[in-house]
Amino acid sequence: MKDAWMIVGLGNPGPQYAFTRHNIGFLLLDWIAGSASDGWNSEHKGLLKKVDWDGHKVFFLKPQTFMNLSGTSVQPCAHFYKIPLERIVVVHDEVDLPFEKLKFQKNRGHGGHNGVRDITEKMGSADYCRLRLGIGRPAHPQMAMTDHVLGPFNSEEKPKLEEFFKQSLSGLQYLIKNGLDRTTTEYNR
Repeated sequence: MKDAWMIVGLGNPGPQYAFTRHNIGFLLLDWIAGSASDGWNSEHKGLLKKVDWDGHKVFFLKPQTFMNLSGTSVQPCAHFYKIPLERIVVVHDEVDLPFEKLKFQKNRGHGGHNGVRDITEKMGSADYCRLRLGIGRPAHPQMAMTDHVLGPFNSEEKPKLEEFFKQSLSGLQYLIKNGLDRTTTEYNR
């Protein structure tokens, strides 16, 4: 089996957050790997599922610590399974990208995302890959950013999620097979 990878989907635990924009990382991993009741184990303050992807061992991790403390799940899990930074991908919501746009990047600032901030602090480095999934900014300027991020996808967005997830899955598989440089060229358009 080739080198192991860890794909971390960020979100908040609990039914009140389940289908919010902030939980798009959880939603993508559930869509890829199956529902929370199917093969997920409670480990390292998160839900972990181990899968084989084209000969690569891949660990899907959904931290259950709440977004702002995501690193307290990611760091011990990566350490325990000996997964180096360059094979960790953190999937999270991004207000600075329009809905349905995605962007792969590495070694950048947290951009105000508290989950990313905590992971970088706990890992001691930002030298891991991020898959930023665009959720856009509030449609109405007077709407608080917190209300937008913690709000559910609207009726126009919901039908487009599956196609967005297919594109994201394709990008993740391409990344594992071809590396970050080729992936950014292919997907960051």
